[in-house]
Amino acid sequence: MSNVIRLVDALKRQLKARGITYAALGQKIGLSEPSIKRMFASRNFTLDRLEQILAVLEMDFAELAQASADTPQLISQLTYAQEKEIISDTKLLVVAVLALNQVPIEEVVKNYKISAAEATACLLRLDKIGFLMLKPNNKVKLLVSRTFSWLPNGPIQGFFRDEAYSDYFDSRFDGHHEVQRLVSVMLSQQSTRALLDRLKQVADEFSLQHQDDARLPWEQRRAVTIMLAARPWIPKAFRALLR
Repeated sequence: MSNVIRLVDALKRQLKARGITYAALGQKIGLSEPSIKRMFASRNFTLDRLEQILAVLEMDFAELAQASADTPQLISQLTYAQEKEIISDTKLLVVAVLALNQVPIEEVVKNYKISAAEATACLLRLDKIGFLMLKPNNKVKLLVSRTFSWLPNGPIQGFFRDEAYSDYFDSRFDGHHEVQRLVSVMLSQQSTRALLDRLKQVADEFSLQHQDDARLPWEQRRAVTIMLAARPWIPKAFRALLR
């Protein structure tokens, strides 16, 4: 985990410990709540902004550095073998993904065809893998960082990619809370890099919103999946006509 990520995570923990929401922080330092969220998602702080936030927290930089040093070592990715084990059992994968989304195990048993005994067995396997720590009463503590991601082209990403081709895109994307945009343009290398950076920031903001909403009850949340992709590409029919 980089020092920047540690510092930002420490800031978030200090805000949470003091009960200071992003909206409240924005009011104190003269920024809107969306601007605060973007700043934390992109981890892009000017020194002036950092000083303002520290003033709200009544901390100095040395105290923040110490708080960040106390951050437990979390993993940002599993190994190929670990992902392979998770993907080998559909129920284990379901429990892992729902745990990652901070869904209580009681809701897993209530809403999925997974018994309490099966859920506990899955949690024990995930504990052994190092994905989470199983605590009394089937409470869990995730051992993955906020920047956690599945391995690029790994077993789990491959599974979801296959599911996307066969199921995710089998939709007109015209329903409630659905959208699909196809934009094909010609860009310079500089503009392409800027686009990719922006897409990564959108993904970070999406993940941050998940963290904010994780405290809400199950019935107030729904599964939402976004797929961001960009690469040099033209359809095969177009390529066939190229000279």
